[in-house]
Amino acid sequence: MSLSAAMYSGISGLMVYGDAMNVTGDNIANINTTGFKSSRAIFADILANSVANGSTTLQFGRGALINNVTQEFSQGSFESTGNATDMAVQGTGFFVVRDKSSGGMFYTRAGQFTMNKDGLLVNPNDAVVQGYRMTTNASGVVTRAGTASDIDITGVQSTPRETSIFRLGINLDASASAGATFSSSFNAYNSLGEATTVTYTFTKQTTAQTWNYVAASSIGSVTSGASGSVTFNSAGQITAPATDQSITITGFGSGAGNLTMAWNLRNDSAGVPYYDVTGYAAESVTSSVVQDGFSTGVLRGTSVDQEGIISGLFSNGQTQQLWQIELADFLSPWGLSRQGNSLFAETRQSGQPILGIAKAGGFGTIYGSSLELSNVDLGQQFVDMIANQRAYQANSRIITTVDTMLQEAINLKR
Repeated sequence: MSLSAAMYSGISGLMVYGDAMNVTGDNIANINTTGFKSSRAIFADILANSVANGSTTLQFGRGALINNVTQEFSQGSFESTGNATDMAVQGTGFFVVRDKSSGGMFYTRAGQFTMNKDGLLVNPNDAVVQGYRMTTNASGVVTRAGTASDIDITGVQSTPRETSIFRLGINLDASASAGATFSSSFNAYNSLGEATTVTYTFTKQTTAQTWNYVAASSIGSVTSGASGSVTFNSAGQITAPATDQSITITGFGSGAGNLTMAWNLRNDSAGVPYYDVTGYAAESVTSSVVQDGFSTGVLRGTSVDQEGIISGLFSNGQTQQLWQIELADFLSPWGLSRQGNSLFAETRQSGQPILGIAKAGGFGTIYGSSLELSNVDLGQQFVDMIANQRAYQANSRIITTVDTMLQEAINLKR
């Protein structure tokens, strides 16, 4: 009986190290799989038989088994890519993706994301990445939604901003004759993002260093602040107006509201003029125009920062925060179930997901245009392969040796 038990112990060894080789082979096969986490086989002995009614001094083992196959969640190295929506997590956290067919949530470290034809951010299996929508109001204040949803950039446009202030960098020629004129123009934007060209025409007066101006708009009518005058001292610095000037444009055919803008002439915090407008004895010229409005724009590209915020780059030159990537963590990530395609699923052993965002609450950092590579250590896998091979050979020798011993027992009767 003991010889038969020894043979079955050898068989268990063959099965164990065959399965262990499968684990090693899976690791090596996925050495170039993005976000792959290597596995490790945990061995255990089979409960021993007690020959003498529970005696602890006469117990014989019955072989080995694989008690567990655990994931190694160590950090993989990074690869830079040319795709702005590729992402990698450094530190704690999994990306959350939703399977569109089943509605189930899955978790992954593989951040190979692209925009599909429906404007959704998806992984290579068309599972939709989850995130928090970012909303920007007319004042530029950004708020984040309280719950995550599918990241969707369909129809995203840059919200226009109404011009509220402007500054003109101009010089009005002090040596010009009375009656000489000079015009300076800039584009302003109303509440609908519609551009109107505002033109200031300056006329030199007979009084030294005095110019009158008239403001006109290419769309609508200037109903307030349409005219005035500027004067300079002997050093060519503006002395009047002594306060900022306001201009109001009404009657937009598009239905936009009245546009009221402030011509910023003074630095109120310092109590001095900006000196943008000068009266030197040099050619009248416009050197700069600054205004804070802009029209709407269409999306031209995206970028991702270390907090996982996806910002849109728009045709009007503006950048707007659109979404923030959701991350998940687990009390026991080793309890997650492998689903293939670098995806994991929640189980009772893993516990429920802890949801959050990058660089907050213990979560790691997100890097855009990067991918986390497999964490498989090829050298370690080759060492494991050699050890498994030798163990397999040794267990096969147990079987052949026991077979020889049994043959000898059979040969006792001749």
